[in-house]
This record gives sequence, C-alpha cells and structure tokens, in this order.
Amino acid sequence: MNGIFLVAAVLLLPAFCTAVGAAGVFLMRSTQEPRTRRMLCGMAAGIMLAASVWSLLLPAIERAERGPLPGWLPPAAGLVIGAVGLLRLEQAAGRLLCSGAGHCGRMVLAVTLHNLPEGMVVGLAAALALSGEPDAASGALALALGIGLQNLPEGAAVSLPLLQKGESKKRAFFAGAASGLVEPVGALLALALAGWVSAALPWLMSAAAGCMVCVTAQEMIPEAVENDEPAGVISVVLGFALMMALDVAL
Repeated sequence: MNGIFLVAAVLLLPAFCTAVGAAGVFLMRSTQEPRTRRMLCGMAAGIMLAASVWSLLLPAIERAERGPLPGWLPPAAGLVIGAVGLLRLEQAAGRLLCSGAGHCGRMVLAVTLHNLPEGMVVGLAAALALSGEPDAASGALALALGIGLQNLPEGAAVSLPLLQKGESKKRAFFAGAASGLVEPVGALLALALAGWVSAALPWLMSAAAGCMVCVTAQEMIPEAVENDEPAGVISVVLGFALMMALDVAL
C-alpha cells in the first residue's frame, strides 16, 4: 500500500500543481488593455524559453552524453524535429488549431507536448522507487515536487493569455489545467516501458523544447514587444528569470 501511495503521489503531484497555477486566472480581471496583454504574453514567453533550456535541453544533453551517439546529436536533432513537427501539425490542423484563441491554441499544444517528457522522467523515478533502489523513493518525491513547483508558472502561462484573449475564466482555467494532464499519462507510459523510454528521453525532451521555442518565437515574443513596448521586453526577461530560478534552485 505504501508503494501504491508513493506512486500515486509522484504521478499526480505535477499535474495538480499545473492546475493550481492555472487557477491564478480567477485572481485576474478580464481586461483587454493592450499593455497588460503584452506583459502577460511576455511573461509566458520567458517562462517557456527558460523551461525549454533548463527543464528540457540541458537534461537531454546530460542524458545523451551517456548514450552511444555524440552528446550534441539527439538534442540538436530533436530540437529541429520538434519545431518543424509543430509547424507541420499547425498546417495539418488548419482552422481547428487556430480557431478561437488564435496563437493561444498553439501555446496550449506546445506546453502540453513539453509536459509529456517531464511526466516520463517522473515515471522513471517512480519505477526506480518501486524496484527498491536506495533513496529512490525520496528522490522520486523530490523530483515530482520540483517539477510541480515549475508547473505553477507554466499553468498560469497558459491560462492568463487565454483570459486576455477574451476567453472566460473557467475556459482559461480548464485549458491551463488540461495542459498538465498529459504528465500522468507520460509517467504511466514510462513506468510500463521504463527501459525503452529511458533511451528515447533525450529525443523526446529536445523535441518538446523545439515545440516551445517555435511557438514562443512565432507568436508570443512578437506580441509582447509589439510597438517596441518596453514593458513587454521586461516581462520576457522577468518570466525567464523566474523559471530559471525555479529550475536552478530545485
């Protein structure tokens, strides 16, 4: 029973924190003031860029260096594959992806894809804990907590721009919370296929980073710095610094 409780806590904690971060939308006013919208998009862009580097690319490089291929190859190739794949997916989805909240649909997709490999990392940690490795249980809990704390601003990075685009608070919240639901799915997948997933993680993590960099450069940064808005530029830096600090501290 203790093992089941541990696995449940490890698998669900990151998604729960994403929902908590998305709930910040209920503390905001549904204002359409352009500067506020640009600042929110800038914060989301900075958070996603920092998450791409510290949460995905650097761990992918570290894992790839232990593999048979050159350490730079899986992260670099995965980054390009992720970006090109997202662009192709947008073209294939057409109006379905771009309807309603416009670029926010792409942002939700990018954050969701980013959460998949994070969930797989948590699932691998849970697999080690169940195998009885020394200190694996405490390490899995610490990892789940660290990723969960990182997910707090990420949930807000999805829900707040949606609110500014005219979505209701409930819809914005559910979109932000839903972006984290893929993490338990990825964790369960990794738990079931621990050996294969471990070998593929550098590719998966860097591909998710490519999706996030693509949508950030394509839509969010241009809107944040529209008309050379200094507040938008500063918000990008602040969002990057916030996510970087969380990743480095945890």
